Amino acid sequence: MSNTLLRVYPSDLKMPFELKRQNSACLELLNRTDQRVAFKVKTTNPRKYAVRPASGFVPPRGSCGVTITMQAPKEIPADYQCKDKFLVQSTVVQEGTLQKDIVPDMFSKASGKLVEELKVRVVYVPANPPSPVPEEAEEDESLDSDVDHEVERPSTSNSASGHGHTSRSQSSHNKNASMISKSEDQESRYAEENKKIQKELEFLRKTKPSPGGFSATSVVLVFLLSFVVGYLMLGSRA
Repeated sequence: MSNTLLRVYPSDLKMPFELKRQNSACLELLNRTDQRVAFKVKTTNPRKYAVRPASGFVPPRGSCGVTITMQAPKEIPADYQCKDKFLVQSTVVQEGTLQKDIVPDMFSKASGKLVEELKVRVVYVPANPPSPVPEEAEEDESLDSDVDHEVERPSTSNSASGHGHTSRSQSSHNKNASMISKSEDQESRYAEENKKIQKELEFLRKTKPSPGGFSATSVVLVFLLSFVVGYLMLGSRA
């Protein structure tokens, strides 16, 4: 709603409504002229509303804000409609006019001067309206959540634990490989010793014992004993 002197914004006063709680709304008065304009705000229900400031001046091409506070409502209207209205009166004044000079007669049209009046109705709105969330935004949020799970990085402690586990596994693997290598070396030695013993036995079978000497059986026992001792010594070194 606008006029030649003042423009009032918004055209409807959107008052937040909440049971047993005061709420406020604002009007902005814009001076559309190059002159000083005096204003006064009236309401159809003065006991219900407090207006600050209820009157004042708007400088040339300037603006002035008016705060309107509604007393805490005790019940909700049946149709949630408000019939209250505000009236904004304005007129051009001379420089040097003081606040105390703003009296009801200043806005009287009987004197023939220009006096404008703008009516503003009150509209109730929820004090804490829920913020609508588009369905597409919900889908995007769920997709972002999935991506976050996929790219989630392990913490430093988990990473360090993983490195430690890898080092232990590598060490265990190296140790097993070393033991296998030693076992293969021992088997190779045992095979060579067996070949030597078989050759010695073959040689003893073909050779007759000399008088007063040791028998072939005694010699075999000596060789077998030496083999057992060598086996035990190798096993203890391993």
